Amino acid sequence: MADRVYPAAKPNPPPAAAAAANGGGAPASFPAPKPQMYQRPIYRPQAPAKRRRGRSCRCSFCCCFCWALLVVILLALVAAAAGGAFYLLYRPQHPSFTVSSVRLTALNLTSSATAPVLSDAITLTVTARNPNKKIVYVYGDFTLSAATSANALPLGSGTVPGFTHAAGNTTVLTATIASTAATVDPTAAGDVKKSGGFSVVLDADTTAGARVGSIKTKKIGIQVHCEGIKVTPPPPPPPAPKKAKGSKNSTVALAPAPAPSDADATTTGATTVSTAAHSCKVRVRVKIWKWTF
Repeated sequence: MADRVYPAAKPNPPPAAAAAANGGGAPASFPAPKPQMYQRPIYRPQAPAKRRRGRSCRCSFCCCFCWALLVVILLALVAAAAGGAFYLLYRPQHPSFTVSSVRLTALNLTSSATAPVLSDAITLTVTARNPNKKIVYVYGDFTLSAATSANALPLGSGTVPGFTHAAGNTTVLTATIASTAATVDPTAAGDVKKSGGFSVVLDADTTAGARVGSIKTKKIGIQVHCEGIKVTPPPPPPPAPKKAKGSKNSTVALAPAPAPSDADATTTGATTVSTAAHSCKVRVRVKIWKWTF
């Protein structure tokens, strides 16, 4: 009996041929292999990004503020230590100004009811003292002004050149405050009388700086304020002698006037000069933009 020969097993076709045999499309994906199965991601909550930025900015601001406050405190401590050392070493004292004498040499006020005109002249002597032993003061030009105490009626102005006030030195300043044909307020003009005295206020504005050895400070504005000073107008001139009645060519011999006694001279001086010393206040004038304090 002849042996039947079975055909040999067919070899596996290549992937391309197998795909064509299955319909010519994409390879079969069902059932899906394990790597392609859907896996649900694990939820992990995270803080919002905006809150993190806010916290970082807040922390940076707090750090900057603390450092700035620390620097300011250190500078204040250093300045206080330097000021204390300077005070213990030099014992600084502010200068003093005293009005020694005031004389109202001229006064003329018209009797107009609407616009009176005032002309006057005041001469005064001011004594400046520097009580410091090692500090020198350097003054700029002084601008003087005077006014009545009651209604602040301006009485004129004047200037005094600046000077260097040495340590422990006393300087006497002489100045004249005058006003020529100035129109004044009729209501305030009643303070100025031709007979009797009235009180005036004197102000001197200047700049002053200090010098200790080779160290100089910047000049600052100061004001010397003097009040409570009473002045008396000068006595009126004596009347002119009258001619005797009669012919035009007749003359009359006049007896010589008696010489003034010491009592008369003292009285006249007392009515025109204020000899009582008046201490003045020294104020620091600080100018900020357009305002002066």
